[in-house]
Amino acid sequence: MVKTGKAYGKSSEMDSRKMQVIGLCRFSYPALGGFQVEHESPAARAAFLYDPVRMEERFATFETLTLPPLRAQTDSDFTLLIVVGTAMPEALLARLLDLVEDMPQAVVVARTPGRHRQVMREVINAARTETGLPSLQFRMDDDDAVACNFVERLREAAADLAPLITKHRYVGIDFNQGFIARITPEGIRAKPTTETLWTSALGMAVAPGASRGIMNFSHAKLSRVMPVVALPGEDMFIRGHNEFNDSRQKDGIRPVGLPPLDAAGEAQFRDLFNIDADHVRRVMAPGTRNT
Repeated sequence: MVKTGKAYGKSSEMDSRKMQVIGLCRFSYPALGGFQVEHESPAARAAFLYDPVRMEERFATFETLTLPPLRAQTDSDFTLLIVVGTAMPEALLARLLDLVEDMPQAVVVARTPGRHRQVMREVINAARTETGLPSLQFRMDDDDAVACNFVERLREAAADLAPLITKHRYVGIDFNQGFIARITPEGIRAKPTTETLWTSALGMAVAPGASRGIMNFSHAKLSRVMPVVALPGEDMFIRGHNEFNDSRQKDGIRPVGLPPLDAAGEAQFRDLFNIDADHVRRVMAPGTRNT
C-alpha cells in the first residue's frame, strides 16, 4: 500500500500555479520491463524498436499527433522529458533533436537499458525542483496526444482537489474522455471514447519529497493504491493506434474500426489539439517517408 499522510501544510497554502508540471515520454527507450511484449535481451528489444519501418511510423506520429498540442499549450510552463536509449542510432537522435529544437519545454534524456520503473524514477526525480509544493506529473506514449489546454486544466484540477492532495502523497487525476485515432495518407481516422485510467491524459499530484512518480505505478491499477478522481465531460486526449502499439501486439487483439474524419471533425482536431489533417497527409504521403 502506498504510504499516505500530510507532507506539507494546509490546502489553503497550496497554489497550483506554482507547482512544477513534468511530463515524461519514452521515445523507443529499450527498457528492461515496461513492455507488454517481451524480448530476449536489450539488444533484441533495441533491434525491434529501431526497425526502420517502425521508426518512420513513430516519427510521423510524433511529429503530426504528439508534438503539435504540446507546442500550443495554453499554459506553457511545463517540462517534457523525452527518454531515449544511448544506443539510438545517431541519425535518429539527430532527427528527434531537430523535431523539438523549437520547443523549450522538451528535454531529451539518454539512458542505458535498465529496469523500467527505476530508470523513469531517476529521470523524473532529477528534473524535480524543491518548491515545497506537489509536482504535477503526466505520462504519454510517443504516439499519443493531449488537448491544448491539458496543462492548464491539470493545474485547475489540482487546485480543486487541494484538500485531498494535502492528505495523500499521491493523487491520480484522470481526464477520461477523448479519441482513438490513426494517421493515414488520406488524413485522420478517429472515434470518440471514454476510458478509465488510460495513460494519455492521466495526471498525478506527487508530494514533495515522495520518492516515486507517475511512471512507478501501473496506470490500470492506480485506484488500488491511491485516490483517483475521474474528470469526464471534456475531450482531453488522443490514443494513437498504429501497427506497432505495444499493447496491441498480442494474439486475439481485435482491430478498432476508425472512420475518417470529415471536415467538421478535422476542424475539431485543429481547435482541440492543434493537429492539422493536411499536415498529416503531407507527412504520410507515399514517397515522403523512408519506408
